[in-house]
Amino acid sequence: MVELLSVAQAVDLVLGYAGHFGTEQVPLAEASGRILQQTISAERAQPPYDRVMMDGIAYRYGTGSVLECRGVQRAGVPGQELAEGAVCLDVMTGAVLPQGADTVVPVERLLRNGKQVQFEEGYTPEKGQFIHRKGSDCAAGHELLSRGLRLNGPALAVLAGNGHATVEVAARPSIGIIATGDELVDVDASVRDWEIRRSNEYALTGALVSRGFTCLERSVVPDDLARTILALEKQLARHDVLVLSGGVSMGQFDHVPKALMKLGVERVFHKVAQRPGKPLWFGVGPEGQRVFGLPGNPVSATCCATRYVIPMLLAGQGVVRPETYSVQLAAQASRVPTLTRYLPVRVTHDESGRAMAMPHPMSTSGDFSFLAATDGFVELAPGEGLAPAGSHAVFHGW
Repeated sequence: MVELLSVAQAVDLVLGYAGHFGTEQVPLAEASGRILQQTISAERAQPPYDRVMMDGIAYRYGTGSVLECRGVQRAGVPGQELAEGAVCLDVMTGAVLPQGADTVVPVERLLRNGKQVQFEEGYTPEKGQFIHRKGSDCAAGHELLSRGLRLNGPALAVLAGNGHATVEVAARPSIGIIATGDELVDVDASVRDWEIRRSNEYALTGALVSRGFTCLERSVVPDDLARTILALEKQLARHDVLVLSGGVSMGQFDHVPKALMKLGVERVFHKVAQRPGKPLWFGVGPEGQRVFGLPGNPVSATCCATRYVIPMLLAGQGVVRPETYSVQLAAQASRVPTLTRYLPVRVTHDESGRAMAMPHPMSTSGDFSFLAATDGFVELAPGEGLAPAGSHAVFHGW
């Protein structure tokens, strides 16, 4: 009997073929969610000047609590010089600190009578207060963003604040999603008793699009070897990655492995010690195309896409942070003696903030009706008996 690959071995093999999908330049306004492919350094010191942090007055500490206001220092204009003596300037948040001033007093701590300004009774400022000193955030040339970062709102602000109107990001791979099976009909077609609607391709589309992979094409292939070969040949010529669902088991009409072999796709592995998803197939095409053959059962296909397809795509874009994290089981769960178990769960947080995963086992790998009520699945290592409540497990989100 041939020993099955472990999940860890299969993941390592898949990631070993991740390669890189290349880069492209995009306008900053279109960079949200993309994967950064350049190092971003501070254009200049931040802040670039001594910055006023509160609306109020700027004055020279120790010159008194009753001051004469000599004008206004607005934001967005060059800094003024503060005269000697018991004088001050009105200042706005974000303005340059006037030369000679060393303390800011907020407006709510002041009493005004014409040009005369005095501190409210009992108020004593601290020297240097409410001043954001030049270079206190970072020095010019300091590295701010690294390759492999998914660009979110704060990262886009950093890019904008440092003069990057365009940004180098990972190119999005072209992905073909292919459903196989004579029993499949379109979502809006009439369905007979022996047929089912195509759902896997939409589950896969959702998982990919939510992570920024939008260059997708969906198609369907019947259970016929010649037509499968013809369809897959066209898809291999069009895409960097193929994700098939169905047709990879050992049945009489499971033609996908044979069709891929005839098209020169080299099998890397077929079958993994996991449940659901044991029949998983992975190979590499003659032009380097990465090809996944996922099982046709919906829970199996969704779990395998989450565990293998998405990590490979992210690695091929240079993503350095894993998307997984550890949770604790909120209830005991059965293990499988020789297989890694993927167990759907709903994640909540207890009073102390710990992530707790409540098992929601599906009756079979074809039972997807309530999968949307879960957040993802935990990975339970092979073993006898039960994983106890409170034990830790790795969580993979949908």
